[in-house]
Amino acid sequence: MTDLVGSELVVQLGARRVLAGASCALRAGELVLLAGRNGAGKSTLLRTLLGAQRIAGGAVQLGGKPIGGWRGDERARQVAFVPQAIETPFEFTGRELVAMGRHPHRGQRAPLSADDRAAIAQALRDVDAEAFADRPVTTLSGGEQRRIAVARALATQAPLLLLDEPTNCLDLEHALQLVALLRRLCAQGRGCLVASHDLNLFAPAADRVVLLHEGRVAADAPPEQALAPALLRAVFGVDCRPATGGFPLAFRLVD
Repeated sequence: MTDLVGSELVVQLGARRVLAGASCALRAGELVLLAGRNGAGKSTLLRTLLGAQRIAGGAVQLGGKPIGGWRGDERARQVAFVPQAIETPFEFTGRELVAMGRHPHRGQRAPLSADDRAAIAQALRDVDAEAFADRPVTTLSGGEQRRIAVARALATQAPLLLLDEPTNCLDLEHALQLVALLRRLCAQGRGCLVASHDLNLFAPAADRVVLLHEGRVAADAPPEQALAPALLRAVFGVDCRPATGGFPLAFRLVD
């Protein structure tokens, strides 16, 4: 299994230093939550690990090899990405967009193989998108488009998944289903790095939490350590107290 390791990463966007020596690793079988304030650098860190963001310092290695040393199709077979913003400028159907996740496995203009079709079908099942897969994505709700975007990444069958706010627009049931799906994938040996503001949703399922603050890693530890009250106060400026009254509710999927 291929590991993805970013070491002492520095990213400068204009006058602003977005990452200031951040390090983050993703390994086989791990579900890692990437958390932090708005503007902490979470999306930039994901793009940097993907090799899509120029760095001013540090290094990213995929399988012990510099990320820039991988051919594009080879890298795409190893790492799949679900971006925070979804753009669907053309009248593609959901199934057609998911099929694009198979491009790294196919020659240019090659027809879909039986393996491609099987991977597409499985990805659509995994996100409960079969019912609307053949509709134009411009007719889908935000949550439905989000599920198609996740399915597209799953269709690559890449061993590592980077997901930026993957539960945006998802209803409660499908958000819980996504967490359960990612947990199953990790149990099968894949690695998942998820940037999310929903600590209550992802932290209980995560093996580690990487807490990003002002471009640096404030914590990289099991959830109960990384989200300790003192760290939450320092990073988010909030107090963490036991639940009072009826909230927060503890949701779970119906068996």
